[in-house]
Amino acid sequence: MSQKSGVHSLEGFSAIGTGIYLRGTREQCQDTTLPSVILIFGWMGAQLRHLQNYTHAYTKLYPNASQIVVRCNPDVFWTTTGTRQRRLMPVIDALEALHCFPSSSSAQPPPRILTHVFSNGGSLQMTLLGHMLQRKYGSALIQRFLTSALILDSCPAMGNLKTIKLAFSAVIRNPILRVIVLTMIYTMHFIGLGLSLVLGKRIMLMENLRIEMWNHRVLPWMGFHTPRLYLFSRKDKLIPWQDVTQHAETAKERGMDARCEMFEESEHVAHIRVEPERYWASVQDIWAAAISKEKVEDQRLLT
Repeated sequence: MSQKSGVHSLEGFSAIGTGIYLRGTREQCQDTTLPSVILIFGWMGAQLRHLQNYTHAYTKLYPNASQIVVRCNPDVFWTTTGTRQRRLMPVIDALEALHCFPSSSSAQPPPRILTHVFSNGGSLQMTLLGHMLQRKYGSALIQRFLTSALILDSCPAMGNLKTIKLAFSAVIRNPILRVIVLTMIYTMHFIGLGLSLVLGKRIMLMENLRIEMWNHRVLPWMGFHTPRLYLFSRKDKLIPWQDVTQHAETAKERGMDARCEMFEESEHVAHIRVEPERYWASVQDIWAAAISKEKVEDQRLLT
């Protein structure tokens, strides 16, 4: 796939791994009402010039926040878990350097983390990172209240053969390569379906992903106190809006603070093109909700 000039790197970021970028800050964020770390998981095949629309906006909104961007290549769906974990290790290194974990200096103020996830590809990356952090830190992170918010843009969805074909067709332009990849994906899908029926348990990738996304500690610094915002559209051909609203309603039933913002005219992961003001106002509102919960927790500790 040909690349246009200016899209080989993210402006203001350093590449710290394969498809992973870090924007550090020279001075620490002193305003305790703003996020100190922003973690962005891009959708499958997202080009850097598209992700820059979000990093630029976040830099304007929260200039003293460090940003970590994690891309998602199509091979995430067939690469071994071990390979995917090795690719994500620089994210953990960066989070440690930003004093996000208990092993960091106690003199550092607690981090305030905003996580922004795009589509099922970004969700797969986030949930895998969550498993890696859980294995490394166990319950150590659970013992602390960390101000956090989760934004889910165009996800999650059940994922059927029709949407899988649309997703990979949009990313892989070469028709021969597309046929090869889709054949692999279809084969994996039917093998998973067959094993699920034989073994009597769910091992379908997208269905398991939806289940994992109901975990209130999908990342270990999160909890029931973490507000989550679902951003989606009626016109999204890849992620049916009904799937997203059903996921949000179940999250509410399980005690999570889940909020929805439905757009009418935007395509998949393209809401900021149609209504940028509304989009970023929703982002700021969900972060304000996270800060409000922090104040409630501070008041509880004082009483």
